[in-house]
Amino acid sequence: MNHFLLSLVVFGCVFGSAVLGLFLGKVLPEHHLSNESSSVVRLATGLIGTMAAMVLGLLVSSAKNMYDTTSGDIVRNAAGVINVDRALAEYGPEVQDLRALLKRNYIQTVDVIASGDRSRLASLTGPEAVGRGEDFRRRLKDLAPRDEAQRELKTRSLQYAEDLLTTHWLALLRVHGSTPTTLLVALVSWLCIIFCAFGLFAPLNGMTVSALAMCALATAGALFLIEEMNSPLEGMVRVSFEPMHEAIAHLGR
Repeated sequence: MNHFLLSLVVFGCVFGSAVLGLFLGKVLPEHHLSNESSSVVRLATGLIGTMAAMVLGLLVSSAKNMYDTTSGDIVRNAAGVINVDRALAEYGPEVQDLRALLKRNYIQTVDVIASGDRSRLASLTGPEAVGRGEDFRRRLKDLAPRDEAQRELKTRSLQYAEDLLTTHWLALLRVHGSTPTTLLVALVSWLCIIFCAFGLFAPLNGMTVSALAMCALATAGALFLIEEMNSPLEGMVRVSFEPMHEAIAHLGR
């Protein structure tokens, strides 16, 4: 589901529960709203609120970790492609065509990743993209070193290429990270109970409704940010691709 649409659904559920609480507060018999009853409801709401806060904090931490890890993969990927290019530059002028192929492939990859288009991102795991990477590695393995220095550079280039491929796949495998549906449903259900209890004992006036609406909006916004950070290569909250663009500028020099 689209993250913005999901946040709207969450806002509707949570704020709707608050409105339901306001309505119930006006129609329930007086003994249901006595001080004794309100004390029990507040205690129960406090327990549910504690659980909801813990789960929300866990989700924020997990999403931030996903975002930071992917950002680190982007930096390592950019450093890896520079390492491959510099090792080939030391190898000698006979691999200029291989360096040109590396730069061409990397420019295409960065263009797709930076687009944030899910269908284009999926193409990076397709046979054409995989074939380009395999062709580069095959040509790298087919190099015939003339001396010990070139043999060492070839070995180093292959190692850098393997590391580059690893970070490439790690970043792509994190494209579709999302909050487990069961956990999300449980969290939203708890929030609905909490907001219903808020409305149950609140006076019905414009200030109360506005405050409940703002709280519901903040809650929906938090879940929106969690889902966005769980998909760090697409959406509104994306990692910076500046390291990749900087790497392109250094390739072939």
